[in-house]
Amino acid sequence: MKTILYGWNMMRVLRIVMGSIALWQGIVTKESILGVAGVFLLFMGLANIGCCGSNGCSIPSRHKKGSGKMNP
Repeated sequence: MKTILYGWNMMRVLRIVMGSIALWQGIVTKESILGVAGVFLLFMGLANIGCCGSNGCSIPSRHKKGSGKMNP
């Protein structure tokens, strides 16, 4: 429940809006592929996940805890 309520950013809102539009158009035009894409985008927006998963795109830190230097 925390994931749905917190951490809102522009990309998350964009996914929800695009998913809602795609789902609506899929229902109106009876296109199942468009409806599935809309559901997928809505789920990604509500669950706050992206294609990379949880911190999949982050760069690992080369800084050791306790030392004041960067590792080569």
